[in-house]
Amino acid sequence: MKPYSYKNLFDLQGKTAVVTGALGILGKNFCRGLAEFGADVAVVDLDQQNTEAFAEELTDKYGIKSIGVACDVSSPESVASMVERVSEELQGINILHNNAASKSKDLDAFFAPYEEFSIDQWRDIMSVNIDGMFLVSQAVGKQMIKQGKGGSIIQTSSIYGIVAPDNRIYEGSYYLERTINTPAVYSASKSSVIGLTKYLATYWAPYGIRVNSLVPGGVQSGQNETFVGRYSNRVPMARMAQPEEMVGALLYLASDASSYVTGQQIVVDGGLSVW
Repeated sequence: MKPYSYKNLFDLQGKTAVVTGALGILGKNFCRGLAEFGADVAVVDLDQQNTEAFAEELTDKYGIKSIGVACDVSSPESVASMVERVSEELQGINILHNNAASKSKDLDAFFAPYEEFSIDQWRDIMSVNIDGMFLVSQAVGKQMIKQGKGGSIIQTSSIYGIVAPDNRIYEGSYYLERTINTPAVYSASKSSVIGLTKYLATYWAPYGIRVNSLVPGGVQSGQNETFVGRYSNRVPMARMAQPEEMVGALLYLASDASSYVTGQQIVVDGGLSVW
């Protein structure tokens, strides 16, 4: 009898992964991790030229197949076209990382106080952060059912999808040369991701499709020292995360290492949510 290989549980060779929001700070690291473990990767984001360039980078570095696909996840037509193209060019879809999220091009409107937050801005963010999750998971889920081989869907939530932000950490805090906060629409949308994940985990379990949420804590990405210090003081590990520290959890959820895990939230937050 051949010895059981635990290492091989993480092997993604022969599988195709779709990553939305692939050009973001975390998205690129997620794509690199999946490619390094052998998956062919569809790099999905808004800009066709940049998705193609990053896909070429993945192919050159890791020797896997990768394509760049421009897609507006809030558009049913765009999502349907993306799934059709990926399925044809990369021979199906086995892994979906539903990772796209929006923080708005109008930062003044996005960071407005709750009492002044506009319904148009609320709907604009929700159209990506939760409507996009619905549309992409729906289209990819249909494809996975059609293939009849199961699959793994990972949906990115946020620490502020499971706990409320401590607004005291934003006093004197800056990011991209402006004051910041966490608006209610972000928390509400990321909480919704967890609800959708639990629903789909039970709904698609008969088809062998596992659905889980990845819940990142705060990632250091250019915030000023005041913010980094205040946030870190709220974390038992006393620091913010680095982008690459989210990848291990994704690989676990994407691979057969988590074959009996569904409907769960994997929280990678340095312990912030424990306090």
